Amino acid sequence: MAEQSSVRLAGTFLVFVGGVFLAVQGRLNGELGHVFRDGFLAALVSFGGGLALLLLAVLTSASGRAGVARLRSALRRGDIRWWQCVGGACGAFFVSTQGLTIASLGVAAFTVSVVAAQVVSSLLVDRAGLGPARPQPFTWPRVAGAGLAVVAVGVAVSDEFGQPSSLWLALLPAVAGIGLGWQQAVNGLVREAARSIRVTTLVNFATGTAVLLAVCAVDVATRGLPSAAPSSPWFYLGGVLGIVTIGTAVVAVRWSGVLLVGLGQVAGQLVGAVAVDLIAPAAGERLAAVTVVGTVLTLVAVAVAALPDR
Repeated sequence: MAEQSSVRLAGTFLVFVGGVFLAVQGRLNGELGHVFRDGFLAALVSFGGGLALLLLAVLTSASGRAGVARLRSALRRGDIRWWQCVGGACGAFFVSTQGLTIASLGVAAFTVSVVAAQVVSSLLVDRAGLGPARPQPFTWPRVAGAGLAVVAVGVAVSDEFGQPSSLWLALLPAVAGIGLGWQQAVNGLVREAARSIRVTTLVNFATGTAVLLAVCAVDVATRGLPSAAPSSPWFYLGGVLGIVTIGTAVVAVRWSGVLLVGLGQVAGQLVGAVAVDLIAPAAGERLAAVTVVGTVLTLVAVAVAALPDR
């Protein structure tokens, strides 16, 4: 039991680190979308950069090519279904919402908007046993931790209730949050089939890039290409940060389950978002005290959900 708890906590800490990277990615993609004036194109740049790096890492290594072969064989045998390999579509939508809304909402508000939907989705996915770990029942610590996380979201976003003109944008990241729980579950299944973190992450980025290419084709045909692009290379590192985020979740989901992966990642996002808003606040945005309180409550929620059921 002690060893199992240690493994679960190690996985949760791993995705916490990935969540911090995700918050930084959110700021970069948000700024890129603001300059492009096109969130979908910013998301495509982020996914495309990550896909190029992963293709290089997988196709130039024997272990990567072997992982692709194992996944292909598993699909032929029916051990895994094709629709379980398209979790990256949820990631594409999530990154798109970063580019579309963060410039208006701010990193912290965007992040807490995702939390409630992601936590509830993760709890239900775990209960149904859709991931690589065994089904997780609705135990008191898990339900209490999930409920506390939802309360933390309400606290953190409470100062924006008087700004409905911007708060309605939180609906988009909330929908994205619902998909994140399912994405983490099926990513775990792909990793079991391929026995490769790199291949699983590559499948995610390939699916997401394909979706975004289709969306951007329509978008560019309607709106045209952007007239400006950032000259600083930092704005194009979103894909690298996304690789870290997805990779840590792929590793940890079998150890910790989808709920703890979701909560740990959310906690990392909030801590990272608070740090980003303190170090480099967006124009016209300020870090509210309730956001900090909500972040602390989320960390407590992770601790509660990780408690063994008595």
